[in-house]
Amino acid sequence: MAERVEQRLEDRVPELEQLERVGLFTHEEIRAVLKKATALEYKIQRRALRKEDFINYIQYEINLLELIKKRRARTGYSFKKDEIEGSMIQRVHSLFKRATGKWKEDVQLWLSHVAFCKQWNTKHQLSKVFSTMLAIHPNKPALWIMAAKWEMETRLSSESARHLFLRALRFHPECPKLYQEYFRMELMNAEKQRKEKKEFERAKMNLREMGCLIFVMGCDILLDRCIYFFPSSSLGVEFRLALLSIAKLFDFTHDLQKEILENLQAEYADNPLTWDYMARRELELGSLKATEPTTKQAKVSEMTQREERCCAVFEEAVTAHIVCCESFEEGCQLERTLSAFSKAHESSLLPEALYKQWLLLESSLSQKAAEVAEAAAKRFSLSVEMWQMRLQVLIQLKSDNVTQCFEEAFKHVKSKVCGTLPLWTLWVEWSEAVNSKDDTEALYQRSLHAVAPAESVTMKEKYLDWAYRNGGYKKARRVFTSLHESHPLSLDFFKKMIEIEKEQEMCRMLRLREYYERALREFGSVNSDLWLEYIKEELSHPQGKPEHAGSIHWRAVKMLEGDQVEDFISKYTLLQTGHL
Repeated sequence: MAERVEQRLEDRVPELEQLERVGLFTHEEIRAVLKKATALEYKIQRRALRKEDFINYIQYEINLLELIKKRRARTGYSFKKDEIEGSMIQRVHSLFKRATGKWKEDVQLWLSHVAFCKQWNTKHQLSKVFSTMLAIHPNKPALWIMAAKWEMETRLSSESARHLFLRALRFHPECPKLYQEYFRMELMNAEKQRKEKKEFERAKMNLREMGCLIFVMGCDILLDRCIYFFPSSSLGVEFRLALLSIAKLFDFTHDLQKEILENLQAEYADNPLTWDYMARRELELGSLKATEPTTKQAKVSEMTQREERCCAVFEEAVTAHIVCCESFEEGCQLERTLSAFSKAHESSLLPEALYKQWLLLESSLSQKAAEVAEAAAKRFSLSVEMWQMRLQVLIQLKSDNVTQCFEEAFKHVKSKVCGTLPLWTLWVEWSEAVNSKDDTEALYQRSLHAVAPAESVTMKEKYLDWAYRNGGYKKARRVFTSLHESHPLSLDFFKKMIEIEKEQEMCRMLRLREYYERALREFGSVNSDLWLEYIKEELSHPQGKPEHAGSIHWRAVKMLEGDQVEDFISKYTLLQTGHL
């Protein structure tokens, strides 16, 4: 192992000598680089290899390259790049190759290598990386798309991009995203050829005919394959609409857009997405065809006509009409929109998300709003958001049925499954405003047993805060004592009690130690700042014992994990020197 390390270090000597010779690094810096490189080399030559060692080595080399780049910009020296950066870049590639060879399944490692190649413009190497990565991870369409886009947009090679897309479709014949990106690539290639033909005036046909000749056959094949794989699902609609939006980006695809649209209407006439698109299209076509109105009245008339055409389409598909109801609020179509909401609800077609929009259109303090909210909660009785919406309306109306509604909500939604924290939070906040302290406290205690363990953390914090606001220090201390052994707990729970103690005229260090010790028992291994706050308290409190700082420091170093140890030591040093 030592021989290999020495050989690698000797290979670095020429570039290090050049760095010192041209004045980019000093002799002391060169020695530091060599020392660090030696340590890193030994780590990646061990029998039991660790991925973190390779990542640290690669990051160190990249940092060196960035530093050299900055110093070149500062000094204006731009020579000897092959001898210096070239050698370092090759070493990084070698490290990436070893790491990805060892941990082939780590996609993030491959993507890091790709990012490095792009950053340092090593195109030839990047092609090799993509080729190897796709051979190992052919089951990830996003990687195929990334490689094909790079070939098309950076290397300007449409043939290579097409070859990659065809290979990808062989592995993923039912992936709509691949078809869409392949479609986009072919249109980009057609656009490029059209511009070249126009620039050199070598076209033998007009631009529109040529554009159709270049891409229509390929796009028809994509559409036919999609119809084969997705003959009746909504994915077929979404796929065609995605192709249509891509085609609209190019000004020579009118015939193709017409073909896609005709196919959409023929195959998916009963799909809400189709009606949604057709209705929106009426608005867009109106704005494109109409000449610029000269008067305000003409503008209003033109807008009204477009809205009427659009509404005529929506009335044939109520659900799609509701999805786009916001388009017509400014056009004085509120009554029409509310009617559509009502019809969709009566037909049980209104989605959960649209009940909220319906409620926004109704007056929040009206009986109709309460009816809408009640209907939403009954229709989606397992939805926490729907119950929350209904309860908020009842609270705003100052209804007598708020408590009854809360009880009904918790009969339908399971507290430890559905995530009912928003409902419990709303209930205790409402209770604080209208109920007695005893009732509110009983509600807090009930919530702690009802919510999921992870959510109980928030309720404990709110309970402690409420106890202090309404019962003072003694009440807060009793609540803290009753809860400090009830896991899980949050750091904020302990910090709140520490803050309460500090607000007292007779702030007792003995109590502060208790709170800090309990907090450290839970979070001492992952939070270096908590140890520092404890030490500062001992140093600054009138009843504190500065001599305890050393033992706290020793315990912190023993208990903290990972980078937290270094962070703590550096901050403790600043604290000792008066800089923290």
